[in-house]
Order: sequence, then structure tokens, then C-alpha cells
Amino acid sequence: MIDPDYLLAFRFPEIVHPYTARDTMLYALGLGLGIDPMDAAQLRYVYEPEAALPAMAVVLAYPGFWYRDLPTGIDATRVVHGEESIVLHAALPVAGTVVATPRIIDVIDKGAGRGALVVSERMIRDQATGQALATVRQTAFCRGDGGFGGAARNDPRPAPPPERPADRAAVFPTIPQAALIYRLSGDPNPLHADPAAAKAAGFERPILHGLCTMGIVCHRAVDVLFDGDPAAMTRMDCRFTAPVIPGEIIACDFWAVPQGWQFRASVGERVVALGTAG
Repeated sequence: MIDPDYLLAFRFPEIVHPYTARDTMLYALGLGLGIDPMDAAQLRYVYEPEAALPAMAVVLAYPGFWYRDLPTGIDATRVVHGEESIVLHAALPVAGTVVATPRIIDVIDKGAGRGALVVSERMIRDQATGQALATVRQTAFCRGDGGFGGAARNDPRPAPPPERPADRAAVFPTIPQAALIYRLSGDPNPLHADPAAAKAAGFERPILHGLCTMGIVCHRAVDVLFDGDPAAMTRMDCRFTAPVIPGEIIACDFWAVPQGWQFRASVGERVVALGTAG
């Protein structure tokens, strides 16, 4: 059972992350960009990259599968990604060295047998200049760690999409090997690569990283909402609601709302992600 006071006081080591244009291309390839070798909107990220997608912030100065690799007391075999949000303070460089020190900012007990939520955050800065590039917040659903006590409270839920046809829409086919490529950008959770680990976690086969789904939605949003300009996106919030199997087709619907754009990503009738972008 996890100790919330211990987690809130937990000290992560500083992460120094040098990366190159090759890494930026590898991240985009992990999303499946380049599946259409004639699509300039994809090639600009995977061939002599002109820019980095805003969602690439999630893999910069990333602490890896820290639920398992650091002494947190969390049952790492039952951790799944719940939510992710990014706020961009500047356009991400195609190459550079960034630094961040993650911290745990909240622990929510959903009750015995219902799991817990562990929320972590990191500010990513350019090492050379100190420029803040992005703030990334991650929520892990720790399915085996509920029942430790604390005041009962619910985590905030995203607003449902407007009850009208989407204002914009786009689809993107994932590739069967997407998770195997995406994990090379720093998320080695075996749930996404090892069939035995996936079955131990309650899935029939390895599933796609939630952050890969988020990156795909980000690319579709940049393309259809922001005229292909990644610097025009300054924030993105995403809740993962169902797994994606590599090889499935993700359909993205977008609605214009006062705070920017609201989105829903689906595979068939299955909603896999909800969120906002702006």
C-alpha cells in the first residue's frame, strides 16, 4: 500500500536530457508520421525536421517508468496512464539540452479495490538559457493501490463534448509497430511491448501508449486547427479513457469552444481520449 505523505515528499533526481534532430524524428516516427511518404505535413517532422510537435514535450526530461524504477511503493504492474497536460511557454527546439526535476503534487485515494491517482509535474527548461519551454503534468491511475485512507474526493472530469456535429474532423491510422517505436523515446513500460506483461496487467495484448495517442491527436490538431503551425498551439489536456491497439484507426473530432478547442478521439464506437487544446 502506498504512503501518500511519503510520495508527496519524494525527491526526484534532476533530469538532464540532451537530444538531437534524430530524436525528434524518432518521436514523430513513433506516432506513425511518415505513413504517407507524400504528405508534407508529416514529412516536415520525420525528414530533416523543420519543427517539433508541441506534444513532444511529454518525452523531454522524461523520468521513464519511475513507478517501477524508483522506490515509490506503487504496484507498477497495475499502473496505467490516466491523464496528461502540457502548457507550452516557448516553441520546442528541434535539438538541444533540457533539464527538469519532477515532483509529485497530489495523491488521490479512490477507495479500496478502486485504485489511486498519483499526479506528478515537471517544468522543462533549456539548460543553456534557463528558458522555460513547457510544464507537463501527468496523472497515473494506480489500479492496485487504493484504500490507504484520506479525505474522500473525486478527481475532476473533463466536460463532455458539445451535443452538435464536430466543427472539424480528421483520422489517422496507427501502425502495428507503433508502440515498439514509441517506447524508444523513453517510455519502456513493458505493458506496451511484452505480451506476458500486458496479460499480467489485464490486457489481451500490448496496448499503445496513451502518450502516443495524445501525440497523434496533437498532430491532427496542429494540421486541421492551426494551419500546420505547431507554435500556434500553447496547451493541450488529455484524459485517456480506453486503450488503443497498435494498428487501429483513430478518428479525431474537434469542437470550437470558448476556451479553444475540445476534442474526442475514438476507435470505432470506443472513445479512447477526451481533452482540450488551444
